[in-house]
This record gives sequence, structure tokens and C-alpha cells, in this order.
Amino acid sequence: MAMITDATLGFETEAEGVAFARNVLRIEAEALERVRERLGPSIARAAELVYRCPGSVIVTGMGKAGHVGTKLAATLASTGTRAFPLHPGEAIHGDLGRIRADDVVIALSQSGETEELLRILPAVRKLGASLVAITERASSSLGQASDCCVAIGRVEEACPLGLAPSASSTALMAVGDALALLVSRMRDFSPEDFAAYHPGGSLGRQLSRVEEVMRTGRQIRRARPEETARDVFVRLAGPRRRSGALLVEDEEGHLLGIFTDSDLARIFEKRREAVLDRPIAEIMTVDPKRVRVGAMLSEAVELMQSHRISELPVVDRANHLVGLIDVTDLIGLVPADFEE
Repeated sequence: MAMITDATLGFETEAEGVAFARNVLRIEAEALERVRERLGPSIARAAELVYRCPGSVIVTGMGKAGHVGTKLAATLASTGTRAFPLHPGEAIHGDLGRIRADDVVIALSQSGETEELLRILPAVRKLGASLVAITERASSSLGQASDCCVAIGRVEEACPLGLAPSASSTALMAVGDALALLVSRMRDFSPEDFAAYHPGGSLGRQLSRVEEVMRTGRQIRRARPEETARDVFVRLAGPRRRSGALLVEDEEGHLLGIFTDSDLARIFEKRREAVLDRPIAEIMTVDPKRVRVGAMLSEAVELMQSHRISELPVVDRANHLVGLIDVTDLIGLVPADFEE
């Protein structure tokens, strides 16, 4: 297996390589600070155009700017704006048919003179769509053709040759983020809205409601306060999705207490097995932590983590038991150091 050495890195020492990488980050950070200082009213006007767009937002760019544009379209879409990327090369071969008069086209180009981008501008204007440019100079060809130009100024590249788009791509992406998040704020985009657009993965689950993941029906082990723990375990034996808790409720279904597997383990550790034949009300945890239907799943996770509990009952406004959140259902959402 080939070994990475200082010689193969092209530096005399590893420390020199680290210093070079840090310098790249310094150049890009300083470039962002200069762009931040230059940002003016045009970003607000661009956001207003996007916010009031009755159609779709089409984001286009060539090369690295095109990749940034794809990310901008994705960010807009995930924060409430109907947005799609469009490759300028494909646009001139038929994909211009995606653009309508009520759309807004956002064009990204550091120089403002990108040939492939300029070729589609006459068609964009003819179609009647509004044009927002994010580019270096308002006086560039792209800037002059736009309805609104967000000029970010000249950006020094981090590339030692001054050729590979690096700091300029970072600047375009950051300004795109600023635009998308400004529009999102204008929409009063809420965590509930965000959840609607992110149903999958760990993030989507944290933004879900507890009722979307809680256990219900036969998946909950329920008991009456007068029953013994031993009788409850026997009664609830058989195939079912097992949870680590018995939930104690009265005849009307109000939550009274909880008895967990950890409670059972402590009873055996202290050799107090005889209490298993006493009413479960005598050994349960009275008035346990609970969460109400409609709460965000992230709220349940925080409650379980802060109190080091593995099971969390879900109740309605009248304290009727309706479900159970089990820590095993939250893999990937609970911190790694979680333990009961």
C-alpha cells in the first residue's frame, strides 16, 4: 500500500501543507468579508422579485457557477420557493421551454461574460421572464441585461495560479444563501413548513410530530393500578413489538404511572422479587415525564435526553394515554452519550 509522505505531498514538511490549506481558508474568509461589506440594496430587490414571483425560479450558470446554482435552487426549494436548476448548454437545445413569462431567472457568473450564459439571455428576455444576475460587475454584459444585478465585486482566488474558481465560487454560494434565506424570512417560513419539505432522514424525523413515530395499540403495554406486575407480564406475553415499559392508567385511560424494565432490574438487584406480587401502583413511578400529542419530535428527544429516560408516554390534553415514544425508535436522533 502506498504511503503518504511529506515528499509525496509536494512540501518539505507536513506542517507546510497544513499552512497552505489554512491559507486557502484565510483567503476565502477574507473574500467573504469583502463581499459582505459590498453587499447593498440590490440583494433586497432581488429577494423581492423572487418572493413575488408567481411562477418558478430558474437558476442557471456554467461550470462551477452552475454547480453553485444547482445548490441555490435546492436551497430555495427547501425553504418554500418553487425553484429548478437549468444548464445553459441544455437550454439552447430545447430546455428554454421550461421558462415562462411569470418566472424569475437567476443567472450566476463571476465574470458576467460567460459565453454560454450570454447566448440564452436574448431568449430569456423574449420569453418575458425577469432576470436577476449575481456577478462581479453591474457593468458586465450579464449585469446590464438583468432587471436586478447583485454585484459582488472582484474576488481574489485562493488558487496559487489565480485560475481555478475557489474563493469566487464560495462568494457566489454565500450570496446565494443570503438571497434564499432572505426570501425564506419574507415568507415567514416556519419549522413546521421546513418539516413539510424534509420528511426523510434524521432531520426530517426531528421535525416530525410525536404522533408520526409513537407506538400505539398492541405496541403499548398497558396496566391497571390494582394489577400485579407479575400478572401484567403474563397477560401481555406473546408476539408483539416489545417496549421497555408498562404504562399504568385508570379506567378512563388517564396516565397514572410507568414501570420500566430498568425498574424491574433494580428490583432483582435488591432481591425484592416479592413486590412483583403487590399492586403495580405501589412500585410504579407516579406522574412520569410525558409529552403531549402535537409536540415536535425534537422536543421529545430533548426531554428524554435531559432526564435520561428511555420511554416517554404521549398523552392528549386531558392526560389520556395515546402512545409511547421508545428510545429504540429514535436511533440517530438521541445524542451518542445518552443512557438511562
